Amino acid sequence: MPIIRPSSDTDIPAITAIYAHHVLTGTGTFEVDPPSETDMAGRRADVLAKGLPYLVMEQDGVVIGFAYCNWFKPRPAYRFSAEDSIYMAAGANGQGWGRALLAELAARAEAVGVRKLIAVIGDSGNAGSVGVHRSCGFSHTGVLKSCGWKFNRWLDIVLMEKSLGAGDSSAPE
Repeated sequence: MPIIRPSSDTDIPAITAIYAHHVLTGTGTFEVDPPSETDMAGRRADVLAKGLPYLVMEQDGVVIGFAYCNWFKPRPAYRFSAEDSIYMAAGANGQGWGRALLAELAARAEAVGVRKLIAVIGDSGNAGSVGVHRSCGFSHTGVLKSCGWKFNRWLDIVLMEKSLGAGDSSAPE
């Protein structure tokens, strides 16, 4: 059974490889050129510097997925809303592991004061990501039509959200 843990510097090569696969073969991300290990390490450092979770899922010593959240927008009023990102290694999907990873990310985001997780899912045909978010309690909020161009076609973005903890029922501390 895989374990979920905070990421470490030594996970960067695996994280970079998993993400590069999605950049080159999928529409879950609208990046078209895979970032380098240095780029991915910088992105991870940025998330951690903000006090937000950056997790990996490991099976038999091999990283098979990663997930993190980052502030939805940089302006102060958004400081309780974060956008999640989750990527699984090729062959590690369809086994419920993404759901476990996303659920743990939500729990850790809530623990650091996030009140709303927002999913900005590349490609309205991305049934896997939409499904894993739905199974973790996210609700569909809308679709932005044809706002990305990748693999010689227009792609939509699906927006989903999940309230964490008290959500909007009370003022944050």
